[in-house]
Amino acid sequence: MATATIRDLRTRFGHLKQLLTKHGEVILTDHGRPAFVLRPYISRRPARRKGIDYFARLVANQPRPLSWAAAKALEEASRDER
Repeated sequence: MATATIRDLRTRFGHLKQLLTKHGEVILTDHGRPAFVLRPYISRRPARRKGIDYFARLVANQPRPLSWAAAKALEEASRDER
């Protein structure tokens, strides 16, 4: 397990990222005494799919077609007295 100081965390963060990927954990020391453990974050949620399915989104947002009876009633209502 690698160790680093809090000052290293502020000034050499890129180096700490490399240590973190190489060792998995880094112990941060404060005045020579271990103070914190730095670990990579592991998400508990499943990974999201890459990309967006635009066609599925388009179909979901399309208005629903009128039924035959509703279309007939609309046509009759718009005819009035022609």
